[in-house]
Amino acid sequence: MRKLTYYIACSIDGFIGDPGGDGSDMVRFADEEFVEFVKSEYPETLPTHVRQALGIDDLGNKRFDTIIQGRGSYDEALKVGITSPYAHLREYVASRTLKESPDPNVEIIGDDLVAKVRELKAEDCGFGIYLCGGSQIAGELLDEIDELVIKTYPTVYGTGMPMFGSGFAATDFTLESLHSFGNGAFVRTYSRKR
Repeated sequence: MRKLTYYIACSIDGFIGDPGGDGSDMVRFADEEFVEFVKSEYPETLPTHVRQALGIDDLGNKRFDTIIQGRGSYDEALKVGITSPYAHLREYVASRTLKESPDPNVEIIGDDLVAKVRELKAEDCGFGIYLCGGSQIAGELLDEIDELVIKTYPTVYGTGMPMFGSGFAATDFTLESLHSFGNGAFVRTYSRKR
């Protein structure tokens, strides 16, 4: 069974973006030490054009071969003319409003997201599935998430888009690792208590 990993950036107070979902100001914490960590531990989580700019597009995949992202996350790429932001992965976009994919490498999941994720998790494969936001699909898939990798940046938003857009659902995870950085950021990895 493949793992579904929610790999996400957030503020100290648990927001992944401002009230509209924009978390682009967190990029300022991507200093050399942090980027080196991501390149060595999670290279496939970098969009294809970023991998090319960093000269690591030949690294292959370490942890994931599939990505699921929400419409809001996908729209960020579309705004700059990129229709396949993770061309090095098998790409799925969860959207009830986007009826047709603008790219042959991107498959739209229009309904029954949970069933599709269960189907992907059942595949016989050595790689996991990368859940790349947003808040609403993370909330919808909370019962399917096996691992959390939370990049926490030393900033407070006060309000904004939470990591999970769902009703109250106390769900326990176990801390597996913690990596801290000189800039005050840290990455926590949790596994699901089942």
